Amino acid sequence: MKKSRTRLIPGEALASPSVATVQLSLPLLDILADTRTAFFGLCVEAGQQVLWQMMEADRLALCGPAHVPDPQRRAYRHGQTRGEVTLGGRRLLVPRLRVRSVDGTELVLPSFAHAARRDPLDAHTLATLAAGVATRAYAGTLDPLPAGGRERSVAKSSVSRRFVALTRTQLTTWLSQPLDHLDVRVILIDGLHFRDHVILLALGIAADGTKHVLALREGTTENATVCKGLLTDLRERGLALDRPTLFIVDGGTGLRKAIREHCGRAALVHRCQIHKRRNVLEHLPEMLRARIGRALDEAYALTDPTLAERRLTQLAAGLERSHPGAAASLREGLAETLTLQRLGVTGALYRTLRSTNAIENLNGLVGHFVRNVRRWRDGAMLVRWIAAGLHDAHRRFRRIRGCTEMPALIRALDRHHVDTKKEVA
Repeated sequence: MKKSRTRLIPGEALASPSVATVQLSLPLLDILADTRTAFFGLCVEAGQQVLWQMMEADRLALCGPAHVPDPQRRAYRHGQTRGEVTLGGRRLLVPRLRVRSVDGTELVLPSFAHAARRDPLDAHTLATLAAGVATRAYAGTLDPLPAGGRERSVAKSSVSRRFVALTRTQLTTWLSQPLDHLDVRVILIDGLHFRDHVILLALGIAADGTKHVLALREGTTENATVCKGLLTDLRERGLALDRPTLFIVDGGTGLRKAIREHCGRAALVHRCQIHKRRNVLEHLPEMLRARIGRALDEAYALTDPTLAERRLTQLAAGLERSHPGAAASLREGLAETLTLQRLGVTGALYRTLRSTNAIENLNGLVGHFVRNVRRWRDGAMLVRWIAAGLHDAHRRFRRIRGCTEMPALIRALDRHHVDTKKEVA
């Protein structure tokens, strides 16, 4: 029978019917007899039949009833071919019905287009590797298909290529994301060390207490040049660094130098008290560490910055003759370890910001994410994995403890900035 053909209406959208009635005939005994697949095999078989019926419904809507002449026909049936749909973490080979418009253009059936989307496959791949599954073990984490089922995209090389492409896209998108909408007033900076590479991270805390991973920068050490590059990137992406901002660092001289040169008087630096305590105690014999540690903790627990500084200075003087290295370590940057006291920060917010624990915890999550990598081929691979780990960790972020006290901290930063400008003037 000769087919009647008319021109396809330009720009007309192909829509799947909202309701499709499907009647299935399943070989239940054959499917359930395979104890390895059992119920999963039943679902796969039923799913393929449902998809087939949905494609038939789409084809009927486009082509009309088979073997019935129709001068208004928009498309015609064109047999079937092999297609791929996403099933969990794999691509499943299934028959695909074909339809062509009257001018010969291949049309995509809406039901098949939905089933063939790769987004679920990509999400499953990222989640599986984030859980610590190696690429060579990826296929073993999936439910086995019934006998005769054909699958793709589960081999080690396929999973690896997909992960590289996903993390590369993820990294590019993240590093170009604007930051001008964030009201960040506290920034923690720390480095992740991987043999010959250091990944410098910046974690921002907004006025409402939410945490945001702002940027990363790869280098060999936590020097001023790498930190300047990090701060320049933040400024170019719209983060307002001209406002009074509190920087919390672990004490690296390169970090403090870059912050002073790049942000000027708007930046106020707080040194991590936990790092300072650890550095001082490492200069002391084991028998003195408990006593000196208690003295340091008591001094840092004081809310009066003048009294706290006097106590620490007296402690350094007492160590000068017997352990000059510990005394010098305590005096170095002593004033910067009391920045929070000078700002009047107390309570839960003080316990949160007195150290770099917030970003140290983030570093621990990233380290757990990359724990299965045995060899870093190059810096690009390292940066991609770190970015993927940060993206995975970001989903578990919560507001910091003491977030309700952030407005008071911001007012104190603004007052300090105004007083500093008056002193200079």
